[in-house]
Amino acid sequence: MTTSTPVPGDLTVPRPGPPAAPAGRRTPRQGGTVLAGPLIAVFVVAALRWPGMPQPVSFAGFGNVRTVLDDPVFRDAVRNTAVQLAVALPVMIGCAYMLGYYVAQKPPGHRVVRYLLFIPGLISTPAKAMVFYAALSPDGLANGALESAGLGSLTDAWLASPSTALACLIALDIWAGIGFTAVLFAARLGSVPDELGEAAQLDGAGHWRTMWRVDFPVIRDYVGVVTMLQFLWTLFGSAQHVLLLTQGGPGSSSTTLSFLVYQKAFIAADLGYSQTVGVLLFLAGLAGLLTIRRVFRRTY
Repeated sequence: MTTSTPVPGDLTVPRPGPPAAPAGRRTPRQGGTVLAGPLIAVFVVAALRWPGMPQPVSFAGFGNVRTVLDDPVFRDAVRNTAVQLAVALPVMIGCAYMLGYYVAQKPPGHRVVRYLLFIPGLISTPAKAMVFYAALSPDGLANGALESAGLGSLTDAWLASPSTALACLIALDIWAGIGFTAVLFAARLGSVPDELGEAAQLDGAGHWRTMWRVDFPVIRDYVGVVTMLQFLWTLFGSAQHVLLLTQGGPGSSSTTLSFLVYQKAFIAADLGYSQTVGVLLFLAGLAGLLTIRRVFRRTY
């Protein structure tokens, strides 16, 4: 679009107008609507009494919140999720960092080690679940190994026992995430100047002190970012492991908050309850991200 500016001699000079937005490109306002729309919908549905898609909808207000907080299954899910995060996240990040440091030193065969660490990330979630099911079923590899070692008294139905089902899921979370995270750490550690490690070794520091006292402070911010990503994955993404292996049982011994959202929405057809848990899960995730950011923030 152009406008004309009159000049002496009855001539006009075209003056360019504001450029038009390219066709097919969203404006920042449209992009914000796309991102915020689903989140707003979660809060709206959480305030409704909605027993399934074809059923009539009524306003519940804070009734869903009271129902959720009074539900013992929800309290079990909160406890299980807290245990899952408290165990899986420190073990995964700590072990992945040490593996990444080892690979970053470029020992013999380090390229092969990188590829091996990537294997869990290349396997689909159903395939990983089948591997664990084959190992932990009553007649699986774990019990077979215990029988062969003369420890038959320790065999158990690992995925069907209330005392071990959640631990098996946590082990799967750690195994699925530790290799990929280690490769990320190795890539970042590879950019740390060699002079730092050489100076530490000249001062008598071994690999352990160099790893934690020299390299870790340098990549502290990066460790925080990776920890945030794994926190979100464990909090929101582990529901598929629960669905494929234990269905939240026995009872509610392995039910997590993310699985409870799925269970109430698609099995119990209680959308209001489901999205109320989703809102609480969102708030827990936001609080966790802020906490992790504060813990790994540089203090200098």
